Amino acid sequence: MGGLGVGSLLAKNIGLLGKWKWRFLIEKEALWRTVIKEFYEECGGFGSLAGSRGPNGIWCDIIKVVKDIENIDPSFKRSFHIKVSNGANVSFWKDLWRENGTRLMDLFPRLYALDPFQDYGPGLKMLLVGSGGGGGAASVPLTSSSITTQSPNPADHRAAARAFQFHPARPAIIDLFNLYLGTSGREKAVREPPNKTQKRVTALNRDLPPRNEQFLVDFEQLQNQFPDREQLRAVSESVLISLVIQCSNHAPRAEFLLFALRSLYNIGYINWDTFLPSLLSSVSSAEMSVGISSVASPQPAVSSTSLSQTGMLPSSTITNASNFQAPSPASPLISVHGIGSPSQSVNEPSTTALSPVKSSDINNNGQHSASRSNMLTRDNAISSLRQLCCKIIFSALEVNLKPSTHAEIFNHMMNWLNWDQQQQGSDEVDGIKSWKRDKALFEWLHNCLDVIWLLVDDKKCRVPFYELVRSGLQFLQNISDDEALFTLILEIHRRRDMMATHMQMLDQHIHCPTFGNQRLLSQATTTISGEAAINMRYSPITYPSVLGEPLHGEDIAVSIQRGSLDWERALRCIRHALRSTPAPDWWRRVLLVAPSNRQHPQAPTPGAVFTSDMICEANIDRIVELLRLTNSEINCWQEWLVYSDVFFFLVKSGCIDFVDFVDKLVLRLAEDDHQILRTNHVTWLLAQIIRVELVMHALNADSRKVETTRKILSFHKEDRSSDPNNPQSILLDFISSCQNLRIWSLNSSTREYLNSEQLQKGKQIDEWWRQVTKGDRMMDYMNLDDRSIGMFWVVSYTMAQPASDTVMNWLTSEGHADLPGPNLQSNERISMMREVPPVPISLLSGFSINLCLKLAFQMEEAMFSGEHVPNIAMVETYTRLLLIQPHSLFRSHLSHLHQRNPSILNKPSATLLVLEILNYRLFSLYRYQGKSKTLMYDVTKILSTLKGKRGDHRVFRLAENLCMNLILSLREFFFVRKEGKGPTEFTETLNRITVVNLAIIIKTRGIADAEHLLYLQTMLEQILATSQHTWSGKTLRYFPPVLCDALIGRIDNRGLSIQAWQQAEATVINQCTQLLTPSANPTYVMTYINTSFPQHRKYLCAGAWVLMRGHPENINSANLGRVLREFSPEEVTANIYAMVDVLLHNMQMELQHGHLLQDLIMKACANLAYFIWNHELLPLDILLLALIDRDDDPHALRIVVNLLERQEIQQRIKFYVANRGKPEHWLQTGPFKRIDLQKALGNHLSWKERYPTFFDDIAARLLPVIPLIIYRLIENDAAEAADRVLQFYSTFLHYYPLNVTFVRDILAYFYGHLPGKLIFRILNVLDIKKMPFSESFPHHVNASNAMCPPLEYFASLLFNIVHNVIPQCHSKVDTSNNGVRTIINRNPTSQPGSTNAYEGQKAFYQIQDPGTSTQLILETAIIEIMSLPVTAAQIVTALVQIIVHIQATLTQSNQGFHGPSTSSGQGSALPTSPSASTDSLGRGRQTPNPMGFVSRSGYASQQLSCLMIQACGLLLAQLPAEFHIQLYAEASRVIKETWWLTDAKRSTSELDSAVGYALLDPTWAAQDNTSTVIGNVVALLHSFFSNLPQEWLDKTHLLVNHLRPIKSVAMLRIAFRIVGPLLPRLANAHNLFSKTLELLLNMMVDVFGRNSQPSTPVEASEITDLIDFLHHIVHYEGQGGPVQPNSKARPDVLALCGRAIENLRTDVQHLLSHLKTDASGSIYAATHPKLFQSPS
Repeated sequence: MGGLGVGSLLAKNIGLLGKWKWRFLIEKEALWRTVIKEFYEECGGFGSLAGSRGPNGIWCDIIKVVKDIENIDPSFKRSFHIKVSNGANVSFWKDLWRENGTRLMDLFPRLYALDPFQDYGPGLKMLLVGSGGGGGAASVPLTSSSITTQSPNPADHRAAARAFQFHPARPAIIDLFNLYLGTSGREKAVREPPNKTQKRVTALNRDLPPRNEQFLVDFEQLQNQFPDREQLRAVSESVLISLVIQCSNHAPRAEFLLFALRSLYNIGYINWDTFLPSLLSSVSSAEMSVGISSVASPQPAVSSTSLSQTGMLPSSTITNASNFQAPSPASPLISVHGIGSPSQSVNEPSTTALSPVKSSDINNNGQHSASRSNMLTRDNAISSLRQLCCKIIFSALEVNLKPSTHAEIFNHMMNWLNWDQQQQGSDEVDGIKSWKRDKALFEWLHNCLDVIWLLVDDKKCRVPFYELVRSGLQFLQNISDDEALFTLILEIHRRRDMMATHMQMLDQHIHCPTFGNQRLLSQATTTISGEAAINMRYSPITYPSVLGEPLHGEDIAVSIQRGSLDWERALRCIRHALRSTPAPDWWRRVLLVAPSNRQHPQAPTPGAVFTSDMICEANIDRIVELLRLTNSEINCWQEWLVYSDVFFFLVKSGCIDFVDFVDKLVLRLAEDDHQILRTNHVTWLLAQIIRVELVMHALNADSRKVETTRKILSFHKEDRSSDPNNPQSILLDFISSCQNLRIWSLNSSTREYLNSEQLQKGKQIDEWWRQVTKGDRMMDYMNLDDRSIGMFWVVSYTMAQPASDTVMNWLTSEGHADLPGPNLQSNERISMMREVPPVPISLLSGFSINLCLKLAFQMEEAMFSGEHVPNIAMVETYTRLLLIQPHSLFRSHLSHLHQRNPSILNKPSATLLVLEILNYRLFSLYRYQGKSKTLMYDVTKILSTLKGKRGDHRVFRLAENLCMNLILSLREFFFVRKEGKGPTEFTETLNRITVVNLAIIIKTRGIADAEHLLYLQTMLEQILATSQHTWSGKTLRYFPPVLCDALIGRIDNRGLSIQAWQQAEATVINQCTQLLTPSANPTYVMTYINTSFPQHRKYLCAGAWVLMRGHPENINSANLGRVLREFSPEEVTANIYAMVDVLLHNMQMELQHGHLLQDLIMKACANLAYFIWNHELLPLDILLLALIDRDDDPHALRIVVNLLERQEIQQRIKFYVANRGKPEHWLQTGPFKRIDLQKALGNHLSWKERYPTFFDDIAARLLPVIPLIIYRLIENDAAEAADRVLQFYSTFLHYYPLNVTFVRDILAYFYGHLPGKLIFRILNVLDIKKMPFSESFPHHVNASNAMCPPLEYFASLLFNIVHNVIPQCHSKVDTSNNGVRTIINRNPTSQPGSTNAYEGQKAFYQIQDPGTSTQLILETAIIEIMSLPVTAAQIVTALVQIIVHIQATLTQSNQGFHGPSTSSGQGSALPTSPSASTDSLGRGRQTPNPMGFVSRSGYASQQLSCLMIQACGLLLAQLPAEFHIQLYAEASRVIKETWWLTDAKRSTSELDSAVGYALLDPTWAAQDNTSTVIGNVVALLHSFFSNLPQEWLDKTHLLVNHLRPIKSVAMLRIAFRIVGPLLPRLANAHNLFSKTLELLLNMMVDVFGRNSQPSTPVEASEITDLIDFLHHIVHYEGQGGPVQPNSKARPDVLALCGRAIENLRTDVQHLLSHLKTDASGSIYAATHPKLFQSPS
């Protein structure tokens, strides 16, 4: 205005008036808006012409202004957008949905006139149309039941809904119900807005409704008008559903609806099986419309999930329990807000509408009282609706409904209860608690509970009680004063606990992996591919869930509470690993929780079960344990070295948070004895990891770096050692002054913590190094004194690179020389380093890991890429480095070298050296690492590349020999092949060794996963695709039956081979005559090689053998050698096998002509010696394998024995043993002597070769062959020959890297068939002096009379396993009043009176076979047991007797009594103590004298007894099947002879009480002296089962057969307790699971069968826990693991159960009726997608 900056007042006034439209649309809860709506409809007059026709006033002026603005500026109208949300606040017909401003009611007036829901929003319109409500809804509700039982196809259902939408009967039915409900007719199409005067004077004027009795008469008139009965029924149901939802809050109308429903059902116009699911689904949708989904928990407990999710109904067809979404994919429901009656009067406000309330609106407006009122209205409406539904359900349950209907009802009842759990006490408005629930809530809750009880009632069993058991109802805490709910929850928990008992092994919490048993039990997993199964990561430990299921994964580990039993068990497992150092393959499974090993940092890792906190705490425990050991003046340097390697590996892998670790270690050392830190071992340990990138990053990112540095430096102690010149003492004294540790204090603020003495020591280190490296002085590593060794160790931490250079200088200090050799060309020279002594392993052991890493890389560069051939000293030093640091330095050589430089392995010299290192030095390392399989794949690629290549024999034969060792080392054969397609890449020799090893594995160790047997036939076909021969009957009789059955039908192609020879014989002899006669032309050699046919070349050696005619000198060996060397390795192998066939065939022919057998054998051996020794034309190992593979010929093995006894081979063996030194090559200190190439390998392999050998030798290649020969000799009853072979070769087999495995397996393979003399000879394969055999073992094994050793011998054996194999129990003491276990910390060094001297922990390379000390102890015990000259029955009886009396004996021993047990159990008391439990079994039987066991163990007697049971079960599980059969027989005998089970005078309650005591957890039972004979035996069986491979569980039926017939519930419970926990283990072994389940069901038939006559009548209700267990285990197996919401039982399992249930009593059948395939009686069958049957 005039430039004064004042705007137009007119424009501003118009704008403010126009804003009222915006306020009207936004302020939905304002009182003024409600007034405006009463006068100007929902749109406030803005969306229609009503505003201009209404009364004059201010609002009319506002409407006019808004319309003027819209006419002037059309963009103003477009700036307003309606947010539809759930559709409750918008009008479908009257709001402006189109750009041109035209309303739909104006565009389509006829449709608008027909619409009975003209004033409803789109959301509510969809609800009523979709659920059948009001006057025009669909007549067939879209519910789960209608889809499940009537129309499997949702498309058909949608078509039906559309067909009934405008059915002519609908208006008539609505009018009829409106009449009886007392409501007016249909609302007028256009409603005129009343004014205030009209509003005040309007009054209700309505006629009373007719009497209820008249309703059926009126309805019959509708029947006459609409004769289609089914359509009329469907329309009636849909109208009734809508009326139930509308009238639930009006008591008289609700009562009439109940009357109408009952009446219509009686005349057939209500079908409960379609009506109830539709009603419940519509109710859920209606509840969603009033905001339930916005306040319900998004993640309800598992129990709140519907039965559709649990497999009872398809999950896609029922309301989701977590968010109440649409009931089916076909439903048009999107979002519903309010529910009101479509037939209300114009002037009657709705009293049944459920008003929506949004918490955000309440908070924003601050209207607390209004919000509480709205919540009250909402909850009252919901309570009324649910209460009415429950009453309707009560009426329906009076008749027989379909199982799917019962499932639907149960599902919704559970959803309602769990919804209340989430709602109760959770509503708050601005921090103020909402109103307390009123009486209405409890009324419908009780009704809901009554419905559930009717469903699960045992008399009707409409739904199995198991569905309640596996539910997650936890709402007891919210309604603590309600007795009904309390009773329900109490019963659920009682039955859940009882059911979970049958899932868990007795004393499961104490079971831990031992690492002595290489089998890791496979987890329950879903169906996966073969490749995925191979790479699947198995958890080393499991945690039981609330239902007793073994759960796996990091999510379970994270949820474990610190200090709980599961936490202690996890720590126990890791502590045991830190002590026994299992293979890194196991550690990698542990490290899956490490962030660096995760693909997605936030995602949980399958298979990982240890958290970082667990690993950190266990490492601190190990450090404290080692510090205490060190303070006890025991030399435990080796333990520190082994642990530092593991610690470095763990830190480098990222599973330990370094800063957190330092904090916790400081706290732990402060909490423990403050004097424990007396040395610098912790400082030295931290110095090992200073160079790890993760550690440096953690320090740099640490906000408390100064404090952390101070803590690290605080570990340093100034105490001097008593021996200052000891290398370890020097290292520890100087370690805090090393440059590595100065990195901790790079910050000036932390440098002050380094005192002057530490700085002075740093100068001393530098000064010593300058002196020893002054000038050209060379350190003599072989003659260093102790102080020099210690100082050099210090230098390895301060100056790793200079130290590495000096070591390399020492190894090359003698210079190099040209390698002499006859095969070198004139212009060719090869330079080789001269030999020096290798660096002693005692010196290497103190090197820092950083130095070891640098040395390893430098040596690899020199060995594989250097100019000179390395000396043996460098190679030996390199292998020693890798052996002493197996975790930190391991690398897979073939892939590692290829990554560094792909051309390295193209050099023959590098390939040969790598293969020699792998075969003769690092084979045990790869086996320990669990990388044998990977290495075998890599070596197989080399074989497949070279087997067809001419002349390349040396690399091929070395790789083949390595592959033999790798195959024989594999304990899990089913991982040998990656895929089952095409023939294997193995050679003929390797294929046959593979099958032999498979037989040994299956027979001696079993198959971890029984389902692997399904792939056995395919695997054998792949392996034997190119095999020409089969196995003899004598060999097959020792094969395991499953393998024998697969091989028995194979055709031996030996006859075809002889026919081919006879056809080609003339041509072959002619060619050999021209080639091999003494006067043969040398030029014919190349002619033969280039022009002969393969089928003739195959018989070259056979032709040569025929031409010898007993005179080998008749053959031109030079020509034969030239030809064989030009052959490919594959052709040479084929020649050997063909020659053996021809040789044996000709011997048979000559025997028929009267020649003496002995002469023929001598002549054959002389001819073969020509090939092998005289001219060294053929590889001896392949020839021997070819001969033993022909054991179907009676003379082949005699030739083998004759060859092995020849002087030539024995001289080579003696030469090898004399020149190779001891098998412990790492202890050799002098220079290695390199054997001449020709002397080591012979002409066949050394021809044209220019590179020297390192460790390879013809004799060494026999190491894997001799054991196979022994197997074959014993199979053919040639025990004497086997004894003679072992007599000479047992010392040689000390070098065999699998000698312990060989002895253990051969004793198990032939158990019961070996004479005592041969057993003793087999034991000599081991260096008995170095084996941890029992002191009395030699006496018992050599005893002339076969008497069983005393029980003390077996008890000592078990105690040794407890002491060395079973994971230690850490101290955990709690108050005894609370019943918590007291677990005593075992420390053998701190126990007074200990008789065993402490033996330091051995590094793995000192135990090459089987790899760890725990495995060695266990394998030794197994060898001892199998070597005893007594029967398996005697041994098992002795072991069982020890376990039967273990608690009483150890307890009495602890009290000073060491005599035999005198308890007889003759009293009348039930067995609640050892005095009453040992019964008559104690009479006439010896009891072990446990003197010293308890005191030496460091455990309390109660704890030791449990661990002894664990040890016995572990030991028995490793023994052959003969022991298992005897165990089943002995265990069942002990159980059946228990006096209180055979006492007919005992009542059922007394027996049940006794069973309860018998099956107590042994840890608890022993604590309270309540252990029983049966409890001990069951615990032994469970420990046995826990360690048994799945395939061997097949024999458990023998145990059940011994227990049957079962005549009492007490015995039935014992049998279930024994066998029940097996079923979770067999979840993925379907055939074995079905077999075991059938055994359990048959035992039930024994007691509860139709024809059974138990001694005491028993009600079916007494075994409800067994019933629940059967339901649970069927779902568990169907899921393949822990039961999930969508778990379903397998149809064949239901069929199996159904067949067995038919033989049970009627009352028991009733409780198990749902475990059938009958859809008319089983909710599982009725809702199973594979068992779905359309109704007839």
